[in-house]
Amino acid sequence: MSLKKLILPALLTAILLPLSCTQPENNAEKTPTDPEPETQPAKDPSPIVFLDLSRFRNTNPGKSADLITLWDTMHLTATLQGIVNREEPRLYIRYVANEGIDIDQWWWDRIIGSGKWLADRPVVQVSDPVEALGYFKDEIKGLVAYDMAVPSTSSVASMVAGVEDLLAVRYSAKAGSLYQTLTASGYEVKVWLLNENGTSRFTSKTEPYRWAIDNYLKKGKCSGEYAAYYPDCYWLRSGGDTPVNHHQLTNHDFFVSKKAFFFDLSPWDDESATDAPTEPEGADLKILKEILAEIYKINGGRTFCHVGGFPCWAIKYTNFGKTGGSHGPVETEWQYARILSAYNAFKDADAIAYGALANASFWQHFPLQAEYPQEWVTREDLQKRGYLDKDGKVDRTRKYILFYVGDYDAAAWIYQMMPKLWSDPARGTVPLMWCINPNLARRAPMAMDYLRRSAFGTDYFAAGDNGAGYLNPGELEEPRKISGLPSGVAAWAEHNKPFYKQWGLSVTGFIIDGYSNRMSENLLKAYATFSPNGIVPQKTSSRAFLVDGMPVMRSGMDIGGDKTPEEAAAYVLGNLSQHPSIPFYWYRTILQTPSWHAAVRNKIESENEKAVWLDAPSYFELLRCMLEEDAGQ
Repeated sequence: MSLKKLILPALLTAILLPLSCTQPENNAEKTPTDPEPETQPAKDPSPIVFLDLSRFRNTNPGKSADLITLWDTMHLTATLQGIVNREEPRLYIRYVANEGIDIDQWWWDRIIGSGKWLADRPVVQVSDPVEALGYFKDEIKGLVAYDMAVPSTSSVASMVAGVEDLLAVRYSAKAGSLYQTLTASGYEVKVWLLNENGTSRFTSKTEPYRWAIDNYLKKGKCSGEYAAYYPDCYWLRSGGDTPVNHHQLTNHDFFVSKKAFFFDLSPWDDESATDAPTEPEGADLKILKEILAEIYKINGGRTFCHVGGFPCWAIKYTNFGKTGGSHGPVETEWQYARILSAYNAFKDADAIAYGALANASFWQHFPLQAEYPQEWVTREDLQKRGYLDKDGKVDRTRKYILFYVGDYDAAAWIYQMMPKLWSDPARGTVPLMWCINPNLARRAPMAMDYLRRSAFGTDYFAAGDNGAGYLNPGELEEPRKISGLPSGVAAWAEHNKPFYKQWGLSVTGFIIDGYSNRMSENLLKAYATFSPNGIVPQKTSSRAFLVDGMPVMRSGMDIGGDKTPEEAAAYVLGNLSQHPSIPFYWYRTILQTPSWHAAVRNKIESENEKAVWLDAPSYFELLRCMLEEDAGQ
């Protein structure tokens, strides 16, 4: 099955485009009608520092000096943001752009300003990170210096930065480098991840992680609730092969603020990591398991660890392009998910192509409503619409169609893509089940809130894969061969319940089982406690059935990708020509616009008079009715 993480290489050439700050408004974008969050003016409000780094969008990927300047700037800025935004929103950057939209500016314009959140705060505009640092210099305790010759030290530096309130900086003896500028300005290196004379302190990729485990994880200095999986500075050796926001340094700030452990490790045990080919097979995986085991000890297995990031498949650990591995990108995604799941951890899956997310440490303070309720359909409504007869029986001559509109299991993806998708002129003309994981509200709460307050009646929200976080449920059950840990099923159910309650969710639109076992009766019952109106796993014992009244529907096919609406409709029409006993059909799309979906719907319904494109509540309630009918209930 083609998964969203494997974006066609053509997309990788068009992520960052020169653009202006101001974007045209789209008439389809509905103005939120709910009140904006109230603000309490401060007596002497501190300024928000707005750091414009948009010039780095045009970094020349073929020039190593330019890439190094980009890397150094973004790493410094991300660790600075994580420290100073930990308790309140104070430093905001403008950098991320996508397909002609200035993403950071777009969200700023809609959430902040007169009559909106933080309306009382003055804003100071700066364009240099060292200048921005001047506003916060009393809160920075020094520097953590790392070694470009041992790239994993850059990941460890981000962790140390968060724990010790230090700025991460790449050591350089070159005059004019950021390291030289900061040390000349009085910032002292407090933690050295290389020798003070600039030679390497560590001799292998995994050695810095061993040091970090012993000195930070085992001493309880890091969070047990958050971790981060983003490219280390090996990216500088291959950054020219991917667009320049794929360093994902902008994603570090939130996890720095949470004192998270950072890593960049291969999940495979049958080969050496592609960025450390001389090391033993499985060396990366061995240290990854140890990191996850220590995190599990910190949280006692009661709290699931929220891990930001995703295997950087375009430059490491796979057989894509020149990376040098033997496993495919989707294989690597599934293997990594399986390992995380075995240790009660889940992905917030910032996959490249749309993997850059800035300012999450700033946005984390956005005030959310206690609840965002959604209405469910009644059987009386279904009778009025002609889907149920007077005896409550389902019209089985029709073909009931539901589209899973995804994949929104990554805060970076809703941050980058919703400005485009939400402004599409066809939104509101076709029922869409937007499958957005509720845990994304931790890093993009303003986006989650904005979507809810500006939704049309045709916009319905369900959880994406696989609930409040992407993991494989099948790895939660004993025996957990990878980790040897006790069952995490009950803890997973308890983790999901408050998220589903706050966001008014009762459907999990897709469950990626991946390489894990099929969901057992015990797991299905656990899902019924927080997703009572339906789930859609990949692996099921039969096509559709009920568990404690919850409809379970086996997933169908992906029809998005690069398919035109005509091609997608042709596939669906061919599929509808089959005659299953349960005439319900589920299809998955990835990052497709409402206009694309409307065109598919119109084509299908014009050529098959029995085809019915349903909203999610109607689909799952009708499915429940039919399954109850077949069971003689």
